[in-house]
Amino acid sequence: MKRRLLMTASTFPRWEGDGEPRFILDLAKALQPYYDVTVLAPSAPGAAKKETLEGVHVVRYRYFPVKKWETLCYPGAIAFRIKEKKARALLVPFLFAGLWLKLLRMQKDYDIIHGHWLIPQGIIHGLFRKPMLITCHGSDVRAMNKFPILNLKKRCLKRAAAVTAVSDYLAGQVKELCGREDIRVLPMGCHTGDFTPDKRQEQLFRQGDKQVVLFAGRLSENKGVRYLVDAMKSIPNAKLVIAGDGPERAALEAQAAANGIDAQFLGNKTHEELAVIYASADVLCAPSVIMPNGAQEGFGLVLVEAMASGLPVVGTATGGIPTIVKDGRNGLLVPDKDSAALAGALQRILSLSPDERRAYAACARETALQFDYEVIGREYARVLDGVK
Repeated sequence: MKRRLLMTASTFPRWEGDGEPRFILDLAKALQPYYDVTVLAPSAPGAAKKETLEGVHVVRYRYFPVKKWETLCYPGAIAFRIKEKKARALLVPFLFAGLWLKLLRMQKDYDIIHGHWLIPQGIIHGLFRKPMLITCHGSDVRAMNKFPILNLKKRCLKRAAAVTAVSDYLAGQVKELCGREDIRVLPMGCHTGDFTPDKRQEQLFRQGDKQVVLFAGRLSENKGVRYLVDAMKSIPNAKLVIAGDGPERAALEAQAAANGIDAQFLGNKTHEELAVIYASADVLCAPSVIMPNGAQEGFGLVLVEAMASGLPVVGTATGGIPTIVKDGRNGLLVPDKDSAALAGALQRILSLSPDERRAYAACARETALQFDYEVIGREYARVLDGVK
């Protein structure tokens, strides 16, 4: 009989086809051969209280009496939701309390808890003595490191039976935070069968004879997209396509228009739509920056999805990006906040010969296969097997 696993997260699809990041859903699916999996996520307007999503049992907990005001977690991450509207910070205590109350009732029915992100999941899990695995993703490690949150984060990390981080960079940050030396590096994964080069559609973006530079992800300050837009001024033979949404979108659209850049903003796209978008572009750019508080890209799952689709990647040498991008083999690395370096690297990729492009594409696909969910799910199962 399978052990019962409760996965908790604050970023999760609200419904089928939602544009919210789905890597927790994908990991839950990958763990189903090993465990009886349930995902617990925050409620949201329009989201079902309970449902089965792609074969995964999902429960959503209420955290405010008026459901239409449960807007802290979606769309986008909690920190960005608060930055967009500071009044949402008033919902934070309710979110903590809602998760605690739900876990108080549910945790007795499960053998293991797998908490994603230290805030709020890890902190609340640390109040219980249930065997748990905590996975750190990025901003949860660097953010809110003052009393009393810092103490609660340390308590959670020390109490957890196991702790994983999605990149070597982040594992170092966690060790620095709590002093544990046994942090296991385990990234999120990609269903490489869903993202393949053969999904390419010529002229999907009506680019004519131009090549396509793609950015995919949240349009927030830490993603550094404004440096990419600035870089495009030096690449007139390319079209910029941006898939995603967020607080920076209006400013980025204005920046592109003011500089006469051929840019197309697609907004949020589904998993299936992104597979076609990746395959139909010519290079992915990940211009993430180091934030003033030291926060960096935790991993960069879109890079793996793009590489599975045969795309070379130009990325900044920040956070977990160098874990994926091997300079000169499947892409190029540049310093952050350097538009000139971005432009040079993008132009270099766009100028590759057909043979060179095939070599980059083959290496990119080979890299992505290392992160296939069949591999990643098996590794997470091994860690969870040790959680007693």
